[in-house]
Amino acid sequence: MNKVLIITYYFTPGQTAAGLRPLGLAKYLPDFGWKPIIVTSKSPDLEDSRFDVLETKLSDSLNLVKKLLKINSQQTLMAQVAQLKKILRIKTENSLFDKLLTIVGEVTAYPDFQKGWRRVAIEKAQAAFLKNEIRAIISMSPPATAHIVARELKNEFEVPWIADFRDLWTQNHYYPYSKIRKKKEEKLEIKTLSLADALVTVSEPASRELGELHKDKVIYTVTNGFDPLEREHKTGPVTDKFTLTYTGNIYPGKQSPEPVFSALHELIRQGEMRAEDVEVRFYGAELNWINEMASHYELSTIVKQYGIVDRETAIKKQRESQILILLKWNDPEQKGVYTAKIFEYLAAKRPILAVGDYEDVVDNLLEDTKAGVSAKAIDDLKDVLLNLYHEYKQKRIISYNANEIAINKYSQKEMARKFAVILDEFIN
Repeated sequence: MNKVLIITYYFTPGQTAAGLRPLGLAKYLPDFGWKPIIVTSKSPDLEDSRFDVLETKLSDSLNLVKKLLKINSQQTLMAQVAQLKKILRIKTENSLFDKLLTIVGEVTAYPDFQKGWRRVAIEKAQAAFLKNEIRAIISMSPPATAHIVARELKNEFEVPWIADFRDLWTQNHYYPYSKIRKKKEEKLEIKTLSLADALVTVSEPASRELGELHKDKVIYTVTNGFDPLEREHKTGPVTDKFTLTYTGNIYPGKQSPEPVFSALHELIRQGEMRAEDVEVRFYGAELNWINEMASHYELSTIVKQYGIVDRETAIKKQRESQILILLKWNDPEQKGVYTAKIFEYLAAKRPILAVGDYEDVVDNLLEDTKAGVSAKAIDDLKDVLLNLYHEYKQKRIISYNANEIAINKYSQKEMARKFAVILDEFIN
């Protein structure tokens, strides 16, 4: 079996959703003739003979701050920020603290907060090359430091290198820093990837954008996926109430549940729904503006925030929900983004309701799989919710009638097969 070295800072869903793609790839690449050796900052809490994990020290530029404030160094950045704001009693989402954090990142996090990981990752990877006959390298971002590590290894060991982007680097539409820094970082991105044999990203629109900056590169599209083993689990009983559930982070200004709140408010006010039948549940960092918005729409008794939960709990809550809410990006430029959540939702086997102002790749996925519906205008959303509510009142459960053949195209096993095809092409 051929061996491939995978460079990824994140390799466990407990750190961030960025770990789902590399972990899924490592699980299923051996089915297609490739044994992964993973260089990562933290190994998952599981033993798996399908891949080897070489763990380095967890390293990022916020570690000292986390230690001083007694924050778990393995939390995601968003969870850290939420906890810091609780300690400092900051309630707004665009405070001076948020602005200062961006300035700190501008100055110290170039190209990212994990830049200190570069040296230890290279040393660990070099040792792996000396002990194994490694045929290829895959680097996976974020963070971009993974690609910088891979470039040095490519230069030293001269094996094919594939650079994979879960999110784009400087072309990310929510790039947080100044134009001056972006211009400088674009040059770093071009220089870093100049040695890459191929680039991979998660959607066709993202591939086209990547090609605009890296015009001479071969670029492949390989979507994220759900773990097929998770989808085999039997779903338990659903909630007694007409429950709409959202799990994960919400990015203020970029995503909003307001259309759902507005539609529910009108339906309840018009007597089409009974408030006591309905619950809207959020599992993730608690946000004050969600409570304020719920109060504005007279939904305070219906909308509940349960805080951050572990992934197993989040999956359980998804499976027991009548409907899963997917908040799309409120930006037409983000039409090429699949969130990791859509694939978790596919595994949960419950109907998905996607909400957002613009058509994007999520709409295409839902149309293809029949796993849910997408609504843009409030009137459309009201019609969808009312139809679902009527079904709930008749059956006490919303039916799930997805196209299983179409859904299997979005599994991690299919994702791994596509990566294996690319690897085979370059070593041959």
